[in-house]
Amino acid sequence: MAQLNEGSTNYHIPLALRLRGMLDRSAWQRSLNRLFARHEALRSVFVATQGKPRVEVLPPDAGLPIVEHDLRERSDAEAAFLDLCHEEGRTPFDLARGPLIRGRLIRTADEEHVFLLTQHHIVSDGWSMGVLLRELSQLYRAFQAGQDDPLPPLAIQYPDYAAWQRQWLSGERLQQQAQYWRSALAGTARLVLPTDHARPAQQSFAAAAVPITVDADLTRELKRLSLQHGSTLFMTVLAAWAAVLSRLSGQDDLVIGVPSANRGHREIEELIGFFVNTLALRLDLSGKPRVSELLERTRRTVLAAQEHQDLPFEQVVEIVQPPRALDHTPLFQVMLAWENNAVGPLDLPGLSVEAAGEEIDQAKFDLELSLGEHGEEIAGTLGYATALFDQATIERQRGYLLALLRAMAADAQQEVHRIELLSTAERTYLLEELNRTAAPYPAERCIHELFEVQVHKAPDAVAVVCEDERLSYAELNARANRLAHHLIALGVRPDQPVAICVERSPMMVVGLLAILKAGGSYMPLDPAYPSARLHQVLDDAAPPLLLADVAGRAAFGADVPAKVSVVELDAAAPAWASLPEADPDRRALSLTSRNLAYVIYTSGSTGRPKGAQNEHRAIVNRLIWMQDAYGLKPTDVVLQKTPFSFDVSAWEFFWTLLEGATLVLAPPGAHRDPDTLVDLIVSQRITTVHFVPSMLVSFLDAKSVDRCTSLRQVLCSGEALPAASVYRVRRVLPWTALHNLYGPTPAGHFKFLRVWSVKFLHPRGRTRDC
Repeated sequence: MAQLNEGSTNYHIPLALRLRGMLDRSAWQRSLNRLFARHEALRSVFVATQGKPRVEVLPPDAGLPIVEHDLRERSDAEAAFLDLCHEEGRTPFDLARGPLIRGRLIRTADEEHVFLLTQHHIVSDGWSMGVLLRELSQLYRAFQAGQDDPLPPLAIQYPDYAAWQRQWLSGERLQQQAQYWRSALAGTARLVLPTDHARPAQQSFAAAAVPITVDADLTRELKRLSLQHGSTLFMTVLAAWAAVLSRLSGQDDLVIGVPSANRGHREIEELIGFFVNTLALRLDLSGKPRVSELLERTRRTVLAAQEHQDLPFEQVVEIVQPPRALDHTPLFQVMLAWENNAVGPLDLPGLSVEAAGEEIDQAKFDLELSLGEHGEEIAGTLGYATALFDQATIERQRGYLLALLRAMAADAQQEVHRIELLSTAERTYLLEELNRTAAPYPAERCIHELFEVQVHKAPDAVAVVCEDERLSYAELNARANRLAHHLIALGVRPDQPVAICVERSPMMVVGLLAILKAGGSYMPLDPAYPSARLHQVLDDAAPPLLLADVAGRAAFGADVPAKVSVVELDAAAPAWASLPEADPDRRALSLTSRNLAYVIYTSGSTGRPKGAQNEHRAIVNRLIWMQDAYGLKPTDVVLQKTPFSFDVSAWEFFWTLLEGATLVLAPPGAHRDPDTLVDLIVSQRITTVHFVPSMLVSFLDAKSVDRCTSLRQVLCSGEALPAASVYRVRRVLPWTALHNLYGPTPAGHFKFLRVWSVKFLHPRGRTRDC
């Protein structure tokens, strides 16, 4: 790891002690030198010969390097002290030259020092820290009193243990342990927790932690629960932590890392060195187990792992061969460290000792739960990678763990998945506060009424462009009104479906508006559809009228049902040509915003096509939300290319016309040709366009797509938006904002990606981002 992340300080073990009183600096240095000479691990360095690592041991008389600083006369003593702490913590070791332990003694007052000690994890571990402090106390006490070294000689050194381990863990014994881990971890999946931030491409080690305490009453209950089920307190907490992670991830098969001191032989208990091993514990929460069942599963898993704990974790990784990536650790991303070998306080004559300096925040995993018994309580911290999580999220996870522990202690026969984790406050927040999304919008207005507002506001503005034809807002409104009066005379009434089968043209827009103004609900039929499907829909909905152009009539042929009257929109002398241009009176039609605006039939891919009905107020709700979110301006130009038999077309038509922008109609069939779309976007200075993600890929592959410099925003919906497309838009059209309206999304890939989940059909109150 040191070679892979050259210069990294992620595997430093820091210690900062404030020493108040008269420090015997000579005895202090002599004590540290003796520790350095006593433990070969502290004098080990790691050199590479032709790419293969080898250990060398520095001479015992080299002494432990100590740098001294005197800040007593400094006016900026506090800032200088913090700078020294940071410098010490962030200075890397040279593993080939060593030493891999160093210290700084900082004098802050006549009778006050701060001692900083840093070790590299490759020569030490948590247990070793306890050994070091215990022996430092004994040596300093003896040397300060003028006595000799009081410590008994060590029977073996770390290199002796390493040589023994290599010999002992071989042959059949090695094969048995390897086979256990190969079987135990076969087919494991990576734990995927919901995060506040997208995972960086390379693992970030920045970290923070929140304290966690299990009070004395609950600790007693958990001990009782553990005793009843043949478990240990550690196993019970592990089961609870696994259950929380399972709830958060939705996975019932997960792996949690657990450090093991690996001090199973008395001869090595007093050695300093890197003995600790990590066990990858696979927890099974499938089948909705009861608390008692989960405890039994966890107990069996832990005991089996402990029976095979001699194989170093690094070799387990090599055996299992999990997928490797720079953004997360292999096999597991969450750790539970149970501290049962607490480091005692230093007992130094004439000195009071306390922790000092700033804690070095380093995260080797996504989450690291460190707990242990402290008096009658369980206490520790829940550490987290700040690149992934916010503090508020981790505080909630702490609450989930405590809630689960309380529930487990209260009833061991309940099913774990039914245990309530949310506090009353969080439940209220999730179900009530987050759903207070009501916002004012013109709920009583119909779509065409809001269009008419724009007609009166800017009658001469360009409303529709189709090739060489242009219609102003006033012209579009007048044509739609004349046709609407004709439809009213033909008996169209509110909620009545009116079929319309036309190619994309200005007459399509006129027809849609006329149907709405007459009080009907438009039912779009794509003339490109097979005749059988068109007849099926017509038979199912039974509309009294069919508005059609030449393409629409050709699609039906001579088989239009006799009970359906055909209105020829492209007639040379239409019957409505001389009818009034005034807006029909909505009140005279008994039309309200709760009446239907359209009936759009589903594709029928899962069975018989079904007509989805939508009210005016629901569509107005959606359009006003889109305006709040994406802000069309009268100067915007929107491309209408979606077949009008798909609901996306509704916002293409009406969002544009309700905001006074210009609607450009793509020629029939152009929506399938990316190169044609590029030319149209460039020639008409299109600013807003919609793509389904699969079509977006084709569009980005088009020749000269980078000519689309007018594009201000691209909206996607209907399919999952691949991360690759997000990257490509960013690269090819860096001036364009990409919005995903609904559907699965690679949330958080870029700040410019705006993710929205919309209730389109809900008839009550506005719904914003959910």
